[in-house]
Amino acid sequence: MEVRIAHYRDALPFTRETYVERLDTELDVIVTMGFPGYFLIVADFINWSKVNGIPVGPGRGSGAGSLVAYALKITDLDPLPQDLLFERFLNPERVSMPDFDVDFCMEGRDRVIDYVSRKYGADKVSQIITYGTMAAKAVVRDTGRVLGMGYGQVDSIAKLIPTTLGITLDNAIAESAELRERMANEEEVATLIELARKLEDLTRNAGKHAGGVVIAPTPLPDFAPLYCEEGGESVVTQFDKDDVEKAGLVKFDFLGLRTLTIIDWAVKAINVRRAISGEVALDITQLPMDDALTYALLSRGDTTAVFQFESRGMKDYIRKLQPQGFDDIVALAALFRPGPLGAGMVDNFIDRRHGRAAVSYPHPSLEPILKPTYGVIVYQEQVMQIAQVLAGYTLGGADLLRRAMGKKIASEMAQQRSVFQDGAAKNGVDPDVARGIFDLMEKFADYGFNKSHSAAYALVAYQTAWLKAHYPAEFMAATLSSDMDNTDKLVGFIDDAKEACNLSILPPDIQSSTYMFEALDSKRIRYGLGAIKGVGRAACEAIADQRVARGPYTSLDDLAQRVDSNRLNKRVLEALVHSGALDSLGHNRATLMNHLPEAMRGAEQQARNRDAGQIDIFGNAAVSAAPEVVLRKLPEWSLLTRLNGERETLGHYLSGHPADAYKDELRQLTSGPIGKAEELYRSLQATAEKRRGQIEIPIIFGGIVPSGLRRRGDAMGFAAIEDGSGRIEVGLFREALTEYAGVFAKDQMVVVAGGLAIDEYSGGYQLKLRQAWTLAQACERFGRGLRIQVANVSPKWLDQLSKTLKPAQAGAAAVRLLYKNQTARTELQLGDAWRVRILPEVVEDLRQLDGVIEVQLSLARASGTDAIIRPSSDWNLR
Repeated sequence: MEVRIAHYRDALPFTRETYVERLDTELDVIVTMGFPGYFLIVADFINWSKVNGIPVGPGRGSGAGSLVAYALKITDLDPLPQDLLFERFLNPERVSMPDFDVDFCMEGRDRVIDYVSRKYGADKVSQIITYGTMAAKAVVRDTGRVLGMGYGQVDSIAKLIPTTLGITLDNAIAESAELRERMANEEEVATLIELARKLEDLTRNAGKHAGGVVIAPTPLPDFAPLYCEEGGESVVTQFDKDDVEKAGLVKFDFLGLRTLTIIDWAVKAINVRRAISGEVALDITQLPMDDALTYALLSRGDTTAVFQFESRGMKDYIRKLQPQGFDDIVALAALFRPGPLGAGMVDNFIDRRHGRAAVSYPHPSLEPILKPTYGVIVYQEQVMQIAQVLAGYTLGGADLLRRAMGKKIASEMAQQRSVFQDGAAKNGVDPDVARGIFDLMEKFADYGFNKSHSAAYALVAYQTAWLKAHYPAEFMAATLSSDMDNTDKLVGFIDDAKEACNLSILPPDIQSSTYMFEALDSKRIRYGLGAIKGVGRAACEAIADQRVARGPYTSLDDLAQRVDSNRLNKRVLEALVHSGALDSLGHNRATLMNHLPEAMRGAEQQARNRDAGQIDIFGNAAVSAAPEVVLRKLPEWSLLTRLNGERETLGHYLSGHPADAYKDELRQLTSGPIGKAEELYRSLQATAEKRRGQIEIPIIFGGIVPSGLRRRGDAMGFAAIEDGSGRIEVGLFREALTEYAGVFAKDQMVVVAGGLAIDEYSGGYQLKLRQAWTLAQACERFGRGLRIQVANVSPKWLDQLSKTLKPAQAGAAAVRLLYKNQTARTELQLGDAWRVRILPEVVEDLRQLDGVIEVQLSLARASGTDAIIRPSSDWNLR
């Protein structure tokens, strides 16, 4: 314990005597209640985990309020500076089992359970059963299936049941008029529902508790029957988590938390870098809690990948709060829940924090308790302390009061009110004031949160924020590696790494990539091969192992022959080509893909030779490098083909963006790149008009719709567009939604015009739509002409040009030819018969035509007086 408090001694007002007194108090309770063994077992498997390199959380739940747990290294948060209460965890006036919820790294949790089983005996250790019951929708579907009703018919009935959590069939019948109508008019439906009501809530299947483990003093059958699922090897208790405690068994919770894995990976990578530069290793448990960079990151809302602070709503509130200390983080983690949010407590807390609302206390004696939260009751522990200070409760008795308020049992509340008012009267508190404070406590009991749990998780949040602020490359590499199978999350993390952390994400490369993402230095992350769809871990590790053992790969044939074909099959190689991971072999992707079948045949032949025992002239097995093969070079795929291949294998575009193929069109059609939204907004802000109290800048952007339109009823919809420089949310309201919803199809290139305004929810920018076109529609509508620069073409080339332009015939855009050779230059405008509609796909075909050097478009501009839109007089684009 001496070592653990040394870290705090200089900064805290607590003396050694304070700690000793608290320890003595807790130990008396633990020993009296008969729980020393419980504490020692938990300390044993937690400390075994730490010694064996398995990350363990700082302690969640009310257990973080125990100083004994901190001394035994069960938890990593000193409860005294955080004002955490032991009685919230273990209370001699409320006899109940202690319950440490322990978080482990996801990858190491099963190892800890195996250790416990070996240490205490496999016949005495077991996980706990769970029972799945038939809820309203499920029982209707199951009953309908047994009755032989068609899937579609049963599905239509089940969908009439409201999606309210925990709803019963009786409640569903009461709420759904359509369900009642079908029961009244269709005998088959009435029969189905009546049978389902009889079966509702019956046990349907058995499962295994996510983290619950019991340890018995003697073989488990002495306490509970056991169950082993068919084909399984491990047993679970047939008693569920509540019944095992009634049987006298103690439950231990071994929970998995992926954030601990991310922290562990990041710290290991950081310490490799620090060792090279001669710095001491980073100890994540010894971070300074007043780090300015960390609080600056939090205040900016750059909290993507920061534990518990990732959601848009949380980012919004943390920007409003501008946290300056650990207490602020603890409070926000406790307040950001539906109850406090709905009651306006979060906004009130923030207003008080910044002096926009007065801080007041219901009684002067409560100021020390409520001052850290600006007079707002945030924590359950504060309810307990108020009862102790104002009404003379013991902390054990105050915990009983807290529980009574939570359960809202009228008779118990009446008794507690009387005790509270009598105690307050003895302390000289006015009866009316005491009644008001009790009412206030009762109200906030609905919203109060366990501070021990909030503080423990806020510590994990702080650790992740600190890592992101100081070592963004290592932290983001670990974060990306933890979600390689979740493309949507991966794309979000990559965007954040580039934009918020200013990191470069280098493409996957078989010459340097490993299975996971890897920080190369403080500014660069190398893409992990494991994030390529269709490339399994075994293939990734085989590629990396061969590279380490025998050096870089020299060709596609060399790769195919060196790596076992059971791991590196055709499908894997195709994914590697499309992702760009083989670009470093020196050929374009079209050439590599064309050569792939021949490379596979060569690898198969070498494998047959090896299996046949063929040896070289020196008597060695034939394992020489692949012979030099001359590849037939093909023209590279178009940009869009390459990018689509990347999206298919990586889930996103990496080497470019589809908008890059239309840079010339977008440059002429739009006000500027989306990435310059803030610059455009600020430059035009002074002359812009206000709509509904908000400044809106007339603007035109273009880009691709990555995920289609998201409707919010019939009057509202949203779609994102991106152009490689940035992304912006487009809001479609009323008439705009009706008229332009069809434009926003997934992967469609679009041009949008509307009002650019600050998004009050996200703090970014949003465009409120007025008009929209597909890029093809915009080019055709606003096209003025085509200028085609050619060289070294024959008269017959005009036939090829005519054929290419045929799909765009009968338009208004003039076609001009610019011809140059070594001795002459001339420009011709073709006759009216050659006028065309400007279509992006035709322009792309022209660029691929032999002899064409460049194709330039002439489109109506989107700035100044030559705007591409002629809207009503109150909407002049400039």
